[in-house]
Amino acid sequence: MAQLSDDCFAFGGALMSVEQAQALIAERIPPAEGEAMVALTAARGRVLARDLVAETPLPPFTNAAVDGWAFRHADLRPGAPTRLLEAGRVAAGHLAARPVAAGEAMRVFTGAPMPPGADSCVMQEDVTRDGPAILVPPGLKPGANARPAGEDVPRGTVALPAGRLIGPAEAGLAAALGQAVVAVRRLPRVGVFSTGDELAEPGGALGPAQTFDSNRFTLLALLGGLPCVASDLGILPDDPARTAAALAEAAKSHDLLLTSGGVSTGEEDHVRAAIEASGRLVFWRLAVKPGRPAAMGVVAGTPVIGLPGNPVAAVVCFLHLARPLLLRLAGAEDRPMPRFAVTADFAYRKKAGRREYVRVTLATEAGETIARNFPREGAGLLSSLTQSDGFAELPEEVIAVAPGDRLLVMPFAGML
Repeated sequence: MAQLSDDCFAFGGALMSVEQAQALIAERIPPAEGEAMVALTAARGRVLARDLVAETPLPPFTNAAVDGWAFRHADLRPGAPTRLLEAGRVAAGHLAARPVAAGEAMRVFTGAPMPPGADSCVMQEDVTRDGPAILVPPGLKPGANARPAGEDVPRGTVALPAGRLIGPAEAGLAAALGQAVVAVRRLPRVGVFSTGDELAEPGGALGPAQTFDSNRFTLLALLGGLPCVASDLGILPDDPARTAAALAEAAKSHDLLLTSGGVSTGEEDHVRAAIEASGRLVFWRLAVKPGRPAAMGVVAGTPVIGLPGNPVAAVVCFLHLARPLLLRLAGAEDRPMPRFAVTADFAYRKKAGRREYVRVTLATEAGETIARNFPREGAGLLSSLTQSDGFAELPEEVIAVAPGDRLLVMPFAGML
């Protein structure tokens, strides 16, 4: 478990920008210690602990890229068809019986090793039969339709760097290089609390002044797509001593703690004080909307992020604080949130000096992607996340959006 000093972030400002928070995380959060060897079939979602170096080239031998015929390019007549005598056959998984001689062509199939002597292939669709021979059209370049050994990954090169999150493509590449097991980093342990007497457990009884807890389940689902082991630590009551004790106890067995609610300025907001009681508060306001009341601190050497209680604000702060911090703990390479450009179909005004995230729906009109803002703006509208397609990101210097402006959107697909 990564043990951090209480002043590891050491930020002196009152309001932290997204870039300042992420820079502190990148500079001062070390990866959780430990690694293991796991079967490739169980490696999806894990982080490579070491560079994966190609011990063999990929492909391991020069092979045909098409179904057709292999021949010596030097035999071709420039500017006219060339008649080559068919001299055998090579299927994938087999070797040629003999080399290709001058004036010959050997039938090959995709993936078959190139016969000795041959350096080029012609596609079967481009060939005309002439009895026991074929006619190869002019214009083929040397090496046509042949894949050299090591064309994809040369021997001795880094095929996948340490820190790469293993997905389907990475698993396939590792398998193609002959790896049945890979070295991966230990998964960080993340504990998730909700806070507040107003919250009830879904499936249980709902008190007269209560709502069912949703943030905890949103956060656990978000963590489910990241390299970690997440623990549901339940709901903390509005009690400062019990909150501080629970954080201190959970810090002993987790690499990161997440809470939602209790970080604003109300008399019943106890998370900020609980962090200060057991460790150090780094900051508690982030220059974003929704999501300004967000706390970061260290308790017993474990980073703690106090997210806002409003559902949309909790998601925004999770993406900008918890996600990069967790990826650092997991030893993963930096993975910025994807963004793509769209055209605004709405007007909007905001204050300078803070970044805002506006929920938008997307549509395609005349081949162009159009963004329309969600008609209601409240940070407590959980349904707005299910009825929108992404967050339009409005930088600090922007004070207004007009129809036709170009915006960057962070899509929910694959994220929420």
